Amino acid sequence: MAATDPVVLASASPRRSELLELAGIRFRVAPADIPEEPMPGEEAVEHALRLAEEKARAAAGREADGQFFIGADTIVVLDGRIMGKPTDQNDAVRMLTELSGKGHEVVTAYAVLDKQSNVCIKRAVRTQVVFKQLSEQEISDYVKTGCPMDKAGAYAIQGGAAHFVREIHGSYTNVVGLPTCELVETLHTIGAWPKEEQH
Repeated sequence: MAATDPVVLASASPRRSELLELAGIRFRVAPADIPEEPMPGEEAVEHALRLAEEKARAAAGREADGQFFIGADTIVVLDGRIMGKPTDQNDAVRMLTELSGKGHEVVTAYAVLDKQSNVCIKRAVRTQVVFKQLSEQEISDYVKTGCPMDKAGAYAIQGGAAHFVREIHGSYTNVVGLPTCELVETLHTIGAWPKEEQH
């Protein structure tokens, strides 16, 4: 896309890019690399919302072109605890073992920042996911693929972990990494998606 495209995705995630492309949104990518550690006493949703806005503002501060900047952060919450990305294969095994046979919550927060007006609309979307009971072999085989290593909660619902999921309640795209329905509504609200560009 040309540098003059007004919508900028502050994420290197190919999954988020694919979801925006499927929605028909013209955009370009300008990843924002910021510290993602939770602050002391920070709750899960508050944490995700803060990171989403910080990513959008970091990209907006660095990019000369673009008006609307989208930041997003996805976390997995099990029993009130934030599960981030695994640090190594052993950590991935630990996470998947903890998720096995249980329900958990996937929270994706997004922020859409209008650089010109400094208006920022933020929202967190929650989806309930239930895993089947996983065998040690299933976990081991999946971790060996390397897929879990850059995923919150050590799994990707659209990839090799699809058959781990017994139930899902809420937005599927939210679990992939970007709640497309809600985001499109926000882009309309903030004026980032002209009517003539809709399909």
